[in-house]
Amino acid sequence: MHKKGLKSIAESTPDFSNQALENAINDIKAIDTDHGYLFIQSQFGMDTAIRDNTVLTQTQKNDALETLYNAQPHLQIGRYLSDIIRHTNTIIDGSIIPTTEANAEPTTFLDILQEVQSVQNLIPSLFGCTPEEKSRGVNDHFGTLNNMFLETEDSSLPVFTRLANILNLIETRARVNGTLNTGTAAVAYSNWNLRTFLNTITDDSTDFQTTLDNRVNQSAGNMSSMNTRISDACGADVITELQAIREEIVTQINLENSNITGIEDYTRTLANNLSYSSVAEDPALRKLMANVAQNDNWKTYLNDFEKNKASLNPIYNIMDDSDKSFVIDDVLASRGLPDITDHLDLEGVVNKAKRDSRIDTKDFNQYSIDKVIEDCCKQLGLYTFGDVYSQSKRLLNNLNQRDRDLVAEELDSNEDADTLS
Repeated sequence: MHKKGLKSIAESTPDFSNQALENAINDIKAIDTDHGYLFIQSQFGMDTAIRDNTVLTQTQKNDALETLYNAQPHLQIGRYLSDIIRHTNTIIDGSIIPTTEANAEPTTFLDILQEVQSVQNLIPSLFGCTPEEKSRGVNDHFGTLNNMFLETEDSSLPVFTRLANILNLIETRARVNGTLNTGTAAVAYSNWNLRTFLNTITDDSTDFQTTLDNRVNQSAGNMSSMNTRISDACGADVITELQAIREEIVTQINLENSNITGIEDYTRTLANNLSYSSVAEDPALRKLMANVAQNDNWKTYLNDFEKNKASLNPIYNIMDDSDKSFVIDDVLASRGLPDITDHLDLEGVVNKAKRDSRIDTKDFNQYSIDKVIEDCCKQLGLYTFGDVYSQSKRLLNNLNQRDRDLVAEELDSNEDADTLS
């Protein structure tokens, strides 16, 4: 950690907020220059009026919100953009992870940041891949806060830019297309009508459920009608794009919510498993864990621990397959192999053959050198035609290749033992 600037921040707080996100959403609201006539701003107001109402029960709120949202959800832009703001607020204040008996201390933004940092370090160690490949990268937890809807890393347009372009198109067409104008105005009016009604009810109001249902259904019905009018006036591809935009936003919110709410358990599991692998270095404890583990993968890991550890050899750590031949040559040379290179050295060839684990040397002491070489060739499935020197040459080539094959197997075993699986 560098020291420059550290003193200047020591007695202050970073004041983290989602202000950049809110500013971007306010820019989208501002496309509705008639303050609700286009329907965009009226949606924000309607969504807030339902959620903040102090008379409706939570069930009534949920029913109303879901009825509205199920009516052309891709057009409920005020709803899902408000969802982003609410979602990111819970990340900043830590309330996205609820306080429980087991977790009595409120979670902070710093807690979440530190947990995500742990995940970034643990995943490569345990899985041998990037966190992004496990949908656990930084943006898989904080993308909505990290401007992922405001910018892209390639030439494609950001999500909010795509949305703004479509809303500008609808706003422009609604001013010259009477049918679309009527549709957007109807939606804005029914949204305003519902909001006005909600502001009038009090705790001592008489039964208002029927009126509430009528207002909600009117808004939902007008949304369906407007969907058809937008398609006719702006093109069916506009509806398809709106559906895709909503899907991207909702999917991202759901991913972040799932990742963050479960991050403490996820991090704990990864850290514990890494710790278990460290404990397995102790032979007695490894045997204990292998006996009590019920998971087959764990049993295999523990039972094969010593074999796989023994297979590790730094000399075999190569960059790619093209390096293998050079490594094998180096290892053979370090072991003084090939130790016999002249097939005319019949005694040397025989002595080398006797050390080969594939060859049964029974009765070799009773055989002549010629007979031993012939028998070795037979055992290894080599041709025995020709004189003893021809046989010796074939045998020596096979024995030296065997040395090379064994080193190659060691290399493969090292690679296998050093590969996460």
